[in-house]
This record gives sequence, C-alpha cells and structure tokens, in this order.
Amino acid sequence: MWSVTEHLADILGTVRPLEPIELQLLDAQGCVLVDDVTVPVSLPPFDNSSMDGYAVRAADVAGASEEFPAVLTVIGDVAAGRGGPLTVGPGQTARIMTGAPLPPGAEAVVPVEWTDGGLGGGAVSGMRAHSTAPEGASGQVRIHRAAQPRAYVRARGSDVRAGDRALEAGTVLRAPQIALLAAIGRGTVRVRPRPRVVVLSTGSELVQPGEPLGEGQVYDANSFALTAAAREAGALAYRVGAVDDDAETLRATIEDQLIRADLVVTTGGVSVGAYDVVKEALAHVGDEDEEGGGVDFRTLAMQPGKPQGFGSIGPDHTPLLALPGNPVSSYVSFELFARPAIRTLMGVRDIHRPSARAVLRADKALTSPDGRRQFLRGRYDAEAGEVTPVGGAGSHLVAALAHADALIVVPERTVSVEPGTEVDVVVLD
Repeated sequence: MWSVTEHLADILGTVRPLEPIELQLLDAQGCVLVDDVTVPVSLPPFDNSSMDGYAVRAADVAGASEEFPAVLTVIGDVAAGRGGPLTVGPGQTARIMTGAPLPPGAEAVVPVEWTDGGLGGGAVSGMRAHSTAPEGASGQVRIHRAAQPRAYVRARGSDVRAGDRALEAGTVLRAPQIALLAAIGRGTVRVRPRPRVVVLSTGSELVQPGEPLGEGQVYDANSFALTAAAREAGALAYRVGAVDDDAETLRATIEDQLIRADLVVTTGGVSVGAYDVVKEALAHVGDEDEEGGGVDFRTLAMQPGKPQGFGSIGPDHTPLLALPGNPVSSYVSFELFARPAIRTLMGVRDIHRPSARAVLRADKALTSPDGRRQFLRGRYDAEAGEVTPVGGAGSHLVAALAHADALIVVPERTVSVEPGTEVDVVVLD
C-alpha cells in the first residue's frame, strides 16, 4: 500500500514542465513566463496630461480666483497622439486632452472645470467638441484657480522606467500582465504553453447529461467535473466523455487522443471488480518504441480514493493518471494528484492548493479509519479560523461536495478528531 505522499512524489518525479515556445500576447494568456521581461521604453514615454484642460505656466495663473481670473490667450489644441510644435509662452495656454504630451513652456495643467472654457461666463463642465466648435482652440480663456508646477501632469517614467524589470520569470500571464507587455511594445513573449489535458470517464452505465436515463444508468458527472477542474488549474482541457466497459475500445480511444494530450486523466475502472476496464486495458500496456512505459495500479492509504493508477502511454511517454470512479473520490484524487501534475507541466512555482490550520466545528467527533489519510469535505471560515464538515464520508455524496470549499485532512494514525481540535485544511477556493 502506497502513502499519499509517495504516490504524489512518484508523479512529480516523472512529470516535467513543457518546453517553452514564443506566442502572440493573447495566445499567451494563462501561460507562464519563461524569462524576465525588461522595459525597453519608459511608461509613460513623455510628460502628459491626466486631465482635459489647459496647459499653462504656473506663474501665469498664480493667484487666479473666481473674482479675479487669469485671462490667457489660447494658441491651439494638443490632442492625444497629435503632438505638435506648439510652445506655451508668457500669457499663453493651449487646450490639452487627457494623455496628450505637455507642450514645451507649460508646467502644469488646469482642469477645464476650473475655467470658463473660453465662453466668457462661469465655470464649465467640459469642452465642446473640436469638430463642432473649432474656435475653442483660439481666443481667450478665464482660469479661476491657481495651479502648482506639475499639477495634473503624469511624469515620464512615473509608471515604469526603461531598464526596469517589468515581469519576472514564473509569472502567470493574466489580463493585467498582458496589458503591461503590450504597453511596453512586446508583441510576442516566450512562455511555457498551457498543458493539454484529455479527460475521459469509463462505464457502460454512464449517460450524457440531457439524455433520458435508462434502468441502472446514471449521468456522467465525473468527466464534466474533472474537465472543469483541469481548466481551473490552467490547462486546455478536452472532455472525451464516457467510454463503455470494453478494454479494446478504451485503449483505442486513448491512443486516438494522444495527439492532443500532454496529460491523460481517466476516471473509473481502477478497482478490483470484474468490469474495471481501465485496469484491464492499461495494466500491461507499455510503450512500443521505448522501455519504461505502462501504467501501474496501486492501493493508496487514503479515503476516499484508495485505488489509483499512474504511468505513461504511447511513443511520447504521455503521462496518464487513472482516478477512481466515485464522484468524490475522483475529485479529491484530482485535487491531490492531477492538479499538481498540471501545474508542474505549466512550470509554475506553487503547484499546490493553499493550506491552513483551522479549529474543527462539529456536533460530534469525526472518525477515520486507522492507517489511512482521510479527506473530508468542509466549509472553511478564514476570518474565524474555523472549518465545519459538509455531508458524510461517503464517496458518492456529490451534493455535499458542491457545497464544500475545503478538504479537512485527518492523518493516517488518527482515528477520532474531537470538536475544537485544530486540523489541517486544504483550501479549494
């Protein structure tokens, strides 16, 4: 009998991160950065306005008020992306738009709401569109407040400076990181690709959701659950669906899927029954071209999830994890073994779910079989530092699983856990 630790160590000792590739930015979403990225150009690359308003010299608006406004001559517009040769001299100003470069001679920006907008009245709430009122870029404007030097000016390099490290190797690229890469001009990036995970369930009793159930049949929940879990882990997951209890059909189905798989995950058919087809199909299958392949089926000292299989199949030694068929056993096994394997393939540093210590809140003591590490479903309250069991210990209780956000871990040699005891918790959210 293998321990949970030994089985996981065997998996992680075999699975290796995928080879890096160069991808376009959007194709790299969810992937892990291989190299540090250095900023080639400062952000912003020039001093620019953070407001729609008027670019001014601070001395020209010193002491400006509603009663005694500063009256300046408008010499033109400075729009974002349309920087021109305008230079602001004494007594002059230029209308400036958010993101536009600060013109030479100007020291600050006065928001348009502090002015009459060139209309000769009181304060305005915004500028008239240049297309409908081009005269707004000339004439005079009354400014009702003073502005200190650099007011409403985004300084060059105030976000990041050229030569700074923008992102470090090992970063998972999500929307904000992709935004930064685009902002510094990177069109492609070197990453480890998201692993392709093929999920299939076995059992002639399984029916596709949405179809009518026959006698003795149940809906195939496992392939949906594990495909979703693989995607949550960061993989590109493909659900094959249910395969009948026929060893040749299963073997052929898996072989057909190897072309798009970095990892294969099966569920069901790994116990000791007469119709445990995964064990029958794969227990003696080795790689044709190289030695060292095949799938090893084991008994683990855990509950749920005692029967497990792990190995490789096909000429590329594609890793294969064979998980139990009971829904809770399947999901718990995925979290403990398949998720770390996926995260290892991705090349991330932290491959495990976060864990915590929490006080058990329950009506009675929890019991656990001697010699097995038990994983019970629970609801974890991080603020209170407490965890409450959800449902029983049965490996078929999928409704309880749906309301759990943690696994309560009971060690191998602990047969009873009293309420109020501190326990280890694997946090699933």
